Amino acid sequence: MDLTRIRNEAQEMAGAATEMRRYLHAHPELSWGEVETSRFIARRLKEIGFQDIRVGVDGKAVGVVADLAGKEAGPCVALRADIDALNLVEENDVPYKSKCGAMHACGHDAHITMLLGAARILYSMKDELPGSVRFIFQPAEEHGMHSGAATMIEEGVLDGVGALAGMHLWSHVPSGRVQWRSGPVMASADGWNVKFRGRGGHGAMPHKTIDPVVAAANFILALQTIVSREVNPLETAVLSVGKLVSGEVINIIPEVAEMIGNIRTFSVEVRDQMEESFRRIADGIAATYRCNLETQYTRIYPYPVVNDRVLSELLRDTAIALVGKADVEESPMLMTSEDFSFYQTKVRSVFFFLGSGDEAKGTTAAHHSSRFDVDDDVLPRGIALMSSFACAALSGMSEGTL
Repeated sequence: MDLTRIRNEAQEMAGAATEMRRYLHAHPELSWGEVETSRFIARRLKEIGFQDIRVGVDGKAVGVVADLAGKEAGPCVALRADIDALNLVEENDVPYKSKCGAMHACGHDAHITMLLGAARILYSMKDELPGSVRFIFQPAEEHGMHSGAATMIEEGVLDGVGALAGMHLWSHVPSGRVQWRSGPVMASADGWNVKFRGRGGHGAMPHKTIDPVVAAANFILALQTIVSREVNPLETAVLSVGKLVSGEVINIIPEVAEMIGNIRTFSVEVRDQMEESFRRIADGIAATYRCNLETQYTRIYPYPVVNDRVLSELLRDTAIALVGKADVEESPMLMTSEDFSFYQTKVRSVFFFLGSGDEAKGTTAAHHSSRFDVDDDVLPRGIALMSSFACAALSGMSEGTL
């Protein structure tokens, strides 16, 4: 693998990559509606020279998969980018500001750009590849309840794939820095909705009511004891209440108090424990305060992101060789979630981060923020990282060392 060549070719794309990323940023599309984005991706792949391009998943004209055959039959490595935007109105005053009510506020515009750049580099090297590369442009990563990853897997996107890599820009990390981690990286995500239904009445006569607000208040406090008193302190879990709604006026005790929230964990055992404790406490509070209980508990992303050890070490070593040891570090565990975890239940995989935070350039806003933006100077590095990893993984798999 010629890292100098890959690095130079990626850097030569800097201007075109910036232009592409900004075009995509100005034209975002929401989950399962990425029709024009998918057409754009397929068109660019055809311009590169790809023949085997498939558009569409779940009966919709969204999502793109393209295969690149190397010099000989051999193992297959897949690279994945997500392509959807968020239902958010952008507040950045930039020439490439979103032209609609959606926004690429998580870097998916850059992910598309970098994977297309890697496709161009690897296509130029196809006669040197000891196997094939599959490029997965996945819709609906942000959807949650209807995951693009899960749906693509059901439709065979991983057939024949021996290893998979995904990369995410990260505004919390300095621009250009690569973060890797072996083992658990990101958490699973569950969502819940609870309604305590009592009996409303006059605020001056609480004894003639069944007050759901008191039940809700005690439920919120009791929930905090699950992590602090029931989960092993050496494990990690988060339980958050995101919304509490009840009543409208000062002198009426309402009939219903409703709450929604989320739970995040890194292990199946702790996750099961969290749900069991959550339900037990909800039942107990409802009984104590004489309320009827309605509960919905949904496993949104049922798996944590857990990286394969060997692939993680390969990614780390490849990154160090490409960008230098000073710009490569171990990632902390993150309580955010990613549907890349669905792929990891089927094929050994690695998910890593590329820093995009630069205070001077205004690219340190949090992901899913209306002020989020990307440091375009990191695009060539991301292109080179994906290209280099694919080459290294193919070589290791074909030689039997991976």
